[in-house]
Amino acid sequence: MERMAGMVALLLAAFPAAAQPSPARRAELVELIRHDCGACHGLTLKGGLGPPLEPAALAEKDAEQLSFVILHGRRGTPMPPWRGHLTDSEAQWIAEALKQGLPK
Repeated sequence: MERMAGMVALLLAAFPAAAQPSPARRAELVELIRHDCGACHGLTLKGGLGPPLEPAALAEKDAEQLSFVILHGRRGTPMPPWRGHLTDSEAQWIAEALKQGLPK
């Protein structure tokens, strides 16, 4: 059992968690969400051209799946890919922030 725990620890060390955006970058991302995403999803994120992005509307959605949509967009819809503007960890942060509710 100890040997297994040691192996798990080594694997976790080899694959560190994605870096979180800095506090300054998080503030920029919140502004991006409110203005750029809000242009289609409504300035209050309650929906518009795009669906609502409020926690209740995203409760059943997987953050990984949301992150994928943020990065790659949705074909056949106005949802653009943000891959050129966001890193994987920033898209993941946005997905999780939307599920929890953005700070006021």
